[in-house]
Amino acid sequence: MQRLYQRYRDQAAFLFVYIEEAHAADEWQMPVNEREGVVCKQPTALAERQAVAARCNTALGLSMPCVVDTIDNTTDERYAGWPERIFIVDEQGKIAYAGKSGPWGFKPREAEARLKRHARSRTPP
Repeated sequence: MQRLYQRYRDQAAFLFVYIEEAHAADEWQMPVNEREGVVCKQPTALAERQAVAARCNTALGLSMPCVVDTIDNTTDERYAGWPERIFIVDEQGKIAYAGKSGPWGFKPREAEARLKRHARSRTPP
């Protein structure tokens, strides 16, 4: 996603929404998380979730804007974002692309194709 952000940030607004932790140590910890030192409990307060999101941003080297879902998971529930998902929302606020749920349905190339089509449709002849 960072590559898409770098390539299209002048043509589209990007927002990384940090939702609940997919592999929390107190729920469903993955061995790869332990090997990579990415271990945290599921936050129970917004400030805790914000702190985990900040660490995630740093670890992933993200430069795109990031917001944090509410502790009651409002955004995740409305958009079925868990564990990861890509959406493109058009200028009218309508969903122009809804990727499938990750990790297998997380397809940045599909999203990029949609962004390219959108960019071409906005370019004057």
